[in-house]
Amino acid sequence: MAKDPLMPKHQGFPLGLPGTQWQYTIRRPNPKVTPVTNWPRHRTMDQTVALADLGFMQALWQYFGTEPFERGNLDGERLCRLFGREVIAAERGFDPQSYFAKLKINEQLARKNFPEAFGEVKDEKSVAKGLKKKVRE
Repeated sequence: MAKDPLMPKHQGFPLGLPGTQWQYTIRRPNPKVTPVTNWPRHRTMDQTVALADLGFMQALWQYFGTEPFERGNLDGERLCRLFGREVIAAERGFDPQSYFAKLKINEQLARKNFPEAFGEVKDEKSVAKGLKKKVRE
């Protein structure tokens, strides 16, 4: 079945973790859609990977809360790092390659694994500053 070339966009969603290479959204649909699957999270020397996961979880919570949401223009790699744990399918017949697939936050597990993501946030820059401060400590 051919995939619809259109992609819902989440206007106002943070683009990525400022000052790093990690993005949270993509600009346009890719003909080779990254399927949303459960990727293992490994410890790494690069602290920005964990910070990007934390920032992404925080952005998801601030933007969607407990409501189901479409994958849309959210970055496939970032979603895969959380999928099956903190982010789960919100519908039966979930299509991992669809930009219209419904997801939702598994709030209980997300609060356990990323407690910092559920604090008060003023804007995208404050998220980045707070996360970078944590790395220095």
